[in-house]
Amino acid sequence: MNDKQKYIYDNRRYIIAGTVIILLLIFVIRLLFLQIMSDDSKKWADSNAFQRRTLYPSRGVIYDRNGKLLVYNQPSYDMMVIMREVQPFDTLDFCRTLGITRESFDARIASIKNMGRGSSYVPQEFMNQLSVNEYGVLQEKLYKFPGFYIRNRALREYGYVNAANVLGNVGEVSRKDIENDDYYVQRDYSGKSGVERSYEKILRGEKGVEILLRDVHGRIKGKYEDGKHDVAPVSGKNITLSIDVDLQAYGEKIMQDKQGAIVMIEPSTGEILCLVSSPSYDPSLLIGRQRGQNHLMLERDPQRPLLDRSIMGSYSPGSTFKPAQALIFLQEGVITKDKTYTCAGGYPYLGGRPKCHPHFSPISLIPSLATSCNAYYCWGLRDMLDSRSRYKTIQEAFEVWKNHIVSMGYGYPLGVDLPGESRGYIPNSKVYDKVYNNRWNSSSIISISIGQGEINATPLQICNLAATIANRGYYVVPHVVREIQDTPLEEQYRTKKYTSVQQEYYEYMVEGMRAAVTGGTCRGLALPDINVCGKTGTVQNPHGRDHSACISFAPMDNPKVAIVVYVENGGFGATVAVPMAKLMLEKYFYGEVSDASKWLETQMINWNTRPGSMNYIKKEKEEENAE
Repeated sequence: MNDKQKYIYDNRRYIIAGTVIILLLIFVIRLLFLQIMSDDSKKWADSNAFQRRTLYPSRGVIYDRNGKLLVYNQPSYDMMVIMREVQPFDTLDFCRTLGITRESFDARIASIKNMGRGSSYVPQEFMNQLSVNEYGVLQEKLYKFPGFYIRNRALREYGYVNAANVLGNVGEVSRKDIENDDYYVQRDYSGKSGVERSYEKILRGEKGVEILLRDVHGRIKGKYEDGKHDVAPVSGKNITLSIDVDLQAYGEKIMQDKQGAIVMIEPSTGEILCLVSSPSYDPSLLIGRQRGQNHLMLERDPQRPLLDRSIMGSYSPGSTFKPAQALIFLQEGVITKDKTYTCAGGYPYLGGRPKCHPHFSPISLIPSLATSCNAYYCWGLRDMLDSRSRYKTIQEAFEVWKNHIVSMGYGYPLGVDLPGESRGYIPNSKVYDKVYNNRWNSSSIISISIGQGEINATPLQICNLAATIANRGYYVVPHVVREIQDTPLEEQYRTKKYTSVQQEYYEYMVEGMRAAVTGGTCRGLALPDINVCGKTGTVQNPHGRDHSACISFAPMDNPKVAIVVYVENGGFGATVAVPMAKLMLEKYFYGEVSDASKWLETQMINWNTRPGSMNYIKKEKEEENAE
């Protein structure tokens, strides 16, 4: 063998040896990856010996303020499948038992197979929310369908058909829910609205896990190490609401065939006693396998029952806003209790616009509240914004006005413990500078003096003003949860928030609102043994009949309850909102409506204010003729 041949032979030997070493390294690295680094292989290996079953906790139940059970749990069952354990079985018998078609069966199996390799040995949901009856029938035959088993879950059940928007509902988690909280996995459930959503982490509890041991054939042999490594689920905490379900149910009853809201607050605590939004719906519609279909039906309903008008509706407050205006004028020295302004059936400075109800003139503060004089508050706004004796510019004056209003709970969400609260709307001076090119005065925006124009508020904010007046200058952030099991309420629901107006001026508001009941626009609120205070509101509506509004609190001293009734297209405040507020107050104080008010109750229940109804058309014509 010459040197050249020897060189070639040596090179081949090195190449072959290097190739073998590289191949060995590839196999070793791949083996390490499969055994140590790969989750899939770990799951595959574990699944040969173990099966981990998630144990779902019992969701916390919900009570009303009097201990009545509103929301609880009922057993539900999910059909699960482990594909690698499935053996040939009678598919038609399986489909008949579950009440599904063969096509549906094939589609579900195909969907699970398409999830990837892991789906073959990880339990997958085949069908959810089986009823007790369906489970009972299936349980007798389950042994015929290898690879399928039942997972115990729970569905929400409702003790009443009321307070749907307050309670909320529970539905399947979204991809975003899973991304934001690693507690959830696909097919889990979470609160979607109402208390169920805002208190989700308190109600849901903590999951547990059960580790089961398999034999070489994949059959379950029992718990691994006698359950030593199992983790028991922790039930969610129970919640007691501030809502009185009987009061809530009565409010929904008298609001039927109407659009609007009723809110009642306990002034001293901020606890919401009822939060009525009309129209509403039966919360049991959103449980079970029909949830999606029913939710779509409610979404498409033109009456929008899913909209919680009590906290999401944004309305002009109308004359219920006048006490807030008066408080600012008093605080800024624009008026005194005895200050008088003229009224000639309207605001004289603008030729009688906005118009006003007939009453004596000139008029001072207390009678202006009692009779709901529009001109008085137009004059007050003019004296505050247009006079340069107090503020250098109208912009400065308006910002002072706005800051006082904001301190009373307008313009921003109050912070109620429910999702979706609207902020309403209070403009600032920059808005008007832009609209009027920096050339504007009180006449340009005179409608805000009587709670119209750009001013918008939620019924909750309007009721909160009544609670603030009842408290003579402070409020506690309104909330619907009164107590959480073993957990204190957040501090904001236990803290008084004082406005920027001196307490002494609130006494004038109390006096004026009491005068409205004893001899003014709120005479229909009078109760024989309780000193009720109130204020009406008739809100101009460019799309139809005026909205009817009323705020009230009672008793005058040591108030127990504040209320707002806001009825869309209801007409005059004294026509619909006042009698409805009276009925609610009687229900609150006496537990039932008095015999003397039964006729009124019947009238209000049957009163239909929805556009197109006979009541609506009749009243619309009457008001046109009156004008």
